[in-house]
Amino acid sequence: MRIKIKTPSRIHITLIDLNASIGRVDGGIGIALEDPGIVVSIKKMDEIDVENDIEGRARAAAEKVLKHLGIEAGAGIRIEESYSQHVGLGFGTQIALGVGKGVCDLYGAELGVRDIAEIVGRGGTSGIGTAAFEHGGFILDGGHRIEEKPMFLPSSASRARPPPVLARYDFPDWKIVIALPGTGQTGQSGISGISEMPRISGKKEVDIFQKYCPIKISDVEKLSHIILMKVMPSVVDEDIEGFGSGINDIQETGFKKIEVGLQTDLVKEVMDICREHSYGTGLSSFGPAIYSVVEDEKELVSILNEKGVRCISTRADNSGARAI
Repeated sequence: MRIKIKTPSRIHITLIDLNASIGRVDGGIGIALEDPGIVVSIKKMDEIDVENDIEGRARAAAEKVLKHLGIEAGAGIRIEESYSQHVGLGFGTQIALGVGKGVCDLYGAELGVRDIAEIVGRGGTSGIGTAAFEHGGFILDGGHRIEEKPMFLPSSASRARPPPVLARYDFPDWKIVIALPGTGQTGQSGISGISEMPRISGKKEVDIFQKYCPIKISDVEKLSHIILMKVMPSVVDEDIEGFGSGINDIQETGFKKIEVGLQTDLVKEVMDICREHSYGTGLSSFGPAIYSVVEDEKELVSILNEKGVRCISTRADNSGARAI
């Protein structure tokens, strides 16, 4: 028997509170995406064997889950579809949860997604990836108590549990264009290959959090206002103009403004192009992935293609990971 699971990817729109003066830190909003995704197939074996692993992430997740379950057997894992890591689309969380859930299903272990996330060490800063895997949609998470997470750290360096989901809505059926400056040729799905763009991850990411945090409380208050009174109502009302306007405002506010400011000139140039031809454009996580909400993707995709920018047309995933 072979278990096969398809995960979404995700846009991380912004972290909310990297000031932490009222007892919580992080918080964030994001959207699960239909494409690109990861397809993982798993079968029982005496040992762990992985095909097409990236930096050993799938093996590490399998080892942690099998150890937690007390299972001495292994798993034959094949990564059948994938996309690049460290581009801002949540690869690390999706591959770890996809493998972890597959191992649990394979051996009949009834662990929840949040439990698996804790076992494999994901969700320590943002809860968007975990919630995107579990249910999809537009997600707001509530961050962590500072007693649980006393330092400003990215998810890769934090061992906190995934934060609570405060709100989750089906995202409207709007077209979303993902632009990936510097990552190669245009493709419709299965984004892969090695990006030539410098990527913010690992120690570099930790150093940025330590250098720029805490951010000003006035920025947190302004960002919270935009999210609560502009972005979220626009999702519920299916108001694409209001949503896009809110996304544009976020790029100039709080920690997201810092993330955008750290990008290369190429990424900033592509963001400007996308903003001119969309309702709203943002940087996902630390990038270089750029997302734009559009009514008709053809014009923007054509412009990006002419400039040699790799892009993909997609929509929100309102279901989360699933067996296929």
